Amino acid sequence: MTNSVIRFATLAMFLAGLTAAAPVVPALAAGGGGGGGGGGGGDPYASPYESPAPSQATKATRTTHRAKKKPDKQSLFDDPAFAKAYRAAYATIYDRNDYAAAIDELKALGHDEHPNVANLIGYSYRKLGDYKLSQVWYERALKADPNHVLTWNYYGLWQIEQGNRDQAVYHLSRIAAICGSDCAEYRSLADALEKPPGTGLVY
Repeated sequence: MTNSVIRFATLAMFLAGLTAAAPVVPALAAGGGGGGGGGGGGDPYASPYESPAPSQATKATRTTHRAKKKPDKQSLFDDPAFAKAYRAAYATIYDRNDYAAAIDELKALGHDEHPNVANLIGYSYRKLGDYKLSQVWYERALKADPNHVLTWNYYGLWQIEQGNRDQAVYHLSRIAAICGSDCAEYRSLADALEKPPGTGLVY
């Protein structure tokens, strides 16, 4: 009987030691991946919240990511001519606020199906006050990439400007699912929703 108790106690101590020594595996955050839209590791060309010039680390991450799955539309940014022309259109929007010229520049890229391009065309139309065309382009961007976080952000701001606050809340939930509540796109739309109706928006 005593031997059984000793064996049981030894086994219990051994198992306790194994449990304590088990490696800790970090939990992965839900969502993640910006789907090309900034925040959550998205393409830095896409978001005004980040620099339009990609870092070497971003390029390396993008290359590694593509090696693991089939190439996506982000590979357009590896084309120097496309990247340069996109950067010029980006500057036309965010530096010069010349939205009509930016639309022409973006359409001249010949890649309206790219979510970054379609989103910025939609944004430019919104800034010009053409909400119908703006909506068409936002929808096109989301059709190309349902996880394009910056489009959800800009389209959410569009919804607020149209008085559709419930829809903007839905857009906020989509952003949270993609990049969490700490990304700039989430904070921007959440801040806009906290303002009284009719308040002018930054973006």
